[in-house]
Amino acid sequence: MVDTLAAGNARSTETASEQRVLRVSMLVGVALCILGIGWGIVGGSQMILFDGVYALVGISLTWVSLWASRIVEAGPTARYPWGREALTPMVIAFQGIPLFATCVYAVVDAVATIRDGGSEVTGASGVGYGLISLAAAVVAYLWIRRHAAHSDLMSAEATQWMAGAALSVGMVVGFGAVIALNGTAWAGAGRYIDPAMVIAACVVLVPAPFGMVRSTLVELLEGAPGEQVQQPVRSAVDDVKRQFGLGDHHLRLAKAGRKLYVEVDFVVPEDYVVRDEDTVRHNLLARLEQLPHDMWLSVEFTADPTWGD
Repeated sequence: MVDTLAAGNARSTETASEQRVLRVSMLVGVALCILGIGWGIVGGSQMILFDGVYALVGISLTWVSLWASRIVEAGPTARYPWGREALTPMVIAFQGIPLFATCVYAVVDAVATIRDGGSEVTGASGVGYGLISLAAAVVAYLWIRRHAAHSDLMSAEATQWMAGAALSVGMVVGFGAVIALNGTAWAGAGRYIDPAMVIAACVVLVPAPFGMVRSTLVELLEGAPGEQVQQPVRSAVDDVKRQFGLGDHHLRLAKAGRKLYVEVDFVVPEDYVVRDEDTVRHNLLARLEQLPHDMWLSVEFTADPTWGD
């Protein structure tokens, strides 16, 4: 068996870009956090305050992502000879759990406010804040997605900003409704729009952290990666099998952060020689090195078809 870890300058460049993007995202989050909490307290809006607190949670999680990125980049050590790429799915799961908890708490608080008769808010002020936060979230999301490449950490960061943009759209619509109801027979209903927006926002936001936790649990449990990861590997293995006239094969895949584990067991004739085996290994690795992952490749050969089952 030969285990080969392909790493190089491309990985260092991608990691540096990842850390730079996370730092910028954190700075933007700090600004929105201060703005949202201050605006929410002064304006007496639960929705704006929730947006500020959600941003505060996001800042903490971005810092954790930045820390994890640095540790993963350090590579294997004497204590962790296989590297620490598993930190990436762990951190993404850690991001999802507090975001989910924040939504649950906000819903409970909003329900209590509705039960107590709602709250008075200024619609124009809320629309102004919603437009500012929407613009910031959209710009941050598009910028991060442009730099995300194949980084799971940056994809999770972009997901948070996308959720923030959806939240801001809801605020603009909701506070716009408060303005529209002023001076009408339905003006009293405006007292319930602010807490109702919090509940609606949480319903929109919950799937994102839930999906983050679900996908990372698959990685931590060494489950098969998604089809977009499996398909190019299967194609490369099939091409190599046809090129060298090999028999059946058994393919196993697992993914942890950037690292992709590929194990292939080829069934070969009994007279197959070591030199032929090395040629197959080098050929397959050359094909797989083009994928946007740090490849950990194991290729075995056996004349017994049951060995790889």
